[in-house]
Amino acid sequence: MTRYVPAVDPSAVSAIDVHVHVQVDSAGRRAVPTRIIEAMGRYFGDSAPPIDVDETAARYRDAGMAAVVFTVDATTNLDHAPNSIDDIVEGAARNNDVLVPFGSVDPLQGEAAIEEAVRQADELGVRGFKFHPTVQAFDPSDPAYAPLFSVIEERGLPILSHTGQTGVGAGMPGGGGFRLGLSNPILLDEVAARHPDLTIIMAHPSVPWQDEALSVATHKPGAYIDLSGWSPKYFGDGLKRALRSYLNHKMLFGSDFPALTPERWLRDFELLEVEGAKLEAILKDNTAKLLGLGAA
Repeated sequence: MTRYVPAVDPSAVSAIDVHVHVQVDSAGRRAVPTRIIEAMGRYFGDSAPPIDVDETAARYRDAGMAAVVFTVDATTNLDHAPNSIDDIVEGAARNNDVLVPFGSVDPLQGEAAIEEAVRQADELGVRGFKFHPTVQAFDPSDPAYAPLFSVIEERGLPILSHTGQTGVGAGMPGGGGFRLGLSNPILLDEVAARHPDLTIIMAHPSVPWQDEALSVATHKPGAYIDLSGWSPKYFGDGLKRALRSYLNHKMLFGSDFPALTPERWLRDFELLEVEGAKLEAILKDNTAKLLGLGAA
């Protein structure tokens, strides 16, 4: 068993991408079933082959960036086990100068999910946990999941939870059965209120609930927003105002690679003309501080 120990030096990278999917492991297992992969390919118009954790590390190292990497365990809802989290952690340990691994557990598995979260945190050394309420088919505000969030909170680890619209299931009959409402960020306000020491990263501009996300981040000290999954040129005025001013310290750069490349995101973000310390805060300093990656 390999335990991850972080070695990312924020001063040695230009940015830290907090939202990077690893979609295949060394055994060839994919993160989601083929039917969903094909539907997402039609939706995004992208048929690029997935890359594993080592290839991801090489890509980010060549770009002079670091990345938070993960998969999503939605075994129960998808009837499909994800690519190996142990494989991701082992790869991140081999490439700990540029990669930070987050774990993932299936909330629908109850006590088994709690035990697995403890294993990933205590034995593997994951630095946070990724959730996707729509894909995992759970309501994060339901008190039934409080014990799971509590064991993560007790270990001082953050959660990164998808919010807003998703490309998963888009165009499939009934949206593939995936419910967008489970990813309304206001549901995470319940989690933040119940777990005051839990850091919550609300992933993506939360279309169509951006105001809810901004409200949660403003009201709850431990709530942050990652800006992944949408080109910055499509950001709404409220989000642009917040990231330039009163919530600059809570905004995190993320791409949602491979759905959106970090280079595309950064190029489009330049159009917003955020400069100096405020730009550095978003690109790496806020994430470095949140994850304890050295002086930021």
